Amino acid sequence: MPDPIDDPSAANIAENVFRFLADGKFLALLTVLFGVGLAIQYDSAARRGDPWPGRYPRRAAFLFVEGTVHFVFVFAWDVLMGYAVTALLVAWLLARSEKVRRWAMWTAGGVHLTLVGLLTLGGLSTPDTAPQGPGAAAVELYADGGYGAQIAFRLDNALALRIEPVFSFGLLVFLFLLGVRLHRAGAFTATAEGRRIRNRMAAWGLGLGLPLNAATALGGDDFFVLGRYGVAPLLALGYIGLIGIALDRRWIPRPANTALASVGRTALSCYVAQNLLCMLLCYGIGLGLAGRLGGSGPWWVMGLWAGVSLVLAAGSWLWLRRFGRGPLEAVQHATLKPRRRSPR
Repeated sequence: MPDPIDDPSAANIAENVFRFLADGKFLALLTVLFGVGLAIQYDSAARRGDPWPGRYPRRAAFLFVEGTVHFVFVFAWDVLMGYAVTALLVAWLLARSEKVRRWAMWTAGGVHLTLVGLLTLGGLSTPDTAPQGPGAAAVELYADGGYGAQIAFRLDNALALRIEPVFSFGLLVFLFLLGVRLHRAGAFTATAEGRRIRNRMAAWGLGLGLPLNAATALGGDDFFVLGRYGVAPLLALGYIGLIGIALDRRWIPRPANTALASVGRTALSCYVAQNLLCMLLCYGIGLGLAGRLGGSGPWWVMGLWAGVSLVLAAGSWLWLRRFGRGPLEAVQHATLKPRRRSPR
């Protein structure tokens, strides 16, 4: 992607800004909120008097299986498998003391930042080389190849395609536990303390995250790892705080708020649906938009993102008007529902 200084065209600037605001930030935001959800489940079990982790490993196993199916048949860069493994560790940590959780959180974060720093320094000290791995072959395959060949490609390159959650495992643990801490501190409550925390998250996350992410973006490919896996989570925290402020001050219209809440209640279904829709729209096995519009600039990509987002928001709202759970959420509930023993 050309540097915006070298190519100040509207299309190139828009693509750079879009990548800057999205790359790594939404993934980190989702990871923090997954930790929040895990803490909520722990609290619910405690209120019921149920043991912990109790049946949660079955939920994690379901998520791992679902992620595996998603990886094989839909999307090569699935996050659910990594979340399932991380959730097992964090679920165990939830039953430990606050001291143990704090030690695990900062140790995981420290190890991850050390690894990111070493990889960044290694990239700066070695000459540029041509891209290796399955990436180049995947472009042609997804644009023109058959569905069976795409599945075979993902299976043949499973190690390379699944390396991100392995590499970022320390970051996942850190962000999961950060979500737990934010939940227990009341960051998502409608209280004065909750508003104070959200204001601080917005101030620090945006105040530090924006310039640091800008610096890594301007640094080019050598700083990609540091940007995506090092400083992007900081800006994601700023996003969470900013969204919280917008909700507190009622800047978001009620219909939009309702639609977004529906997406939250059907998050698993929406996650899979977005990738399925984009696969059918962009891959050669569907409409093939990536092949047809690949050289036409970034506008169609941003339009597609906005369109799919609106479809998911409207679809989840309509679905929940009739059903109590999203499609995959209903399957998960039915699969994990305790079986009642018949009286003898």
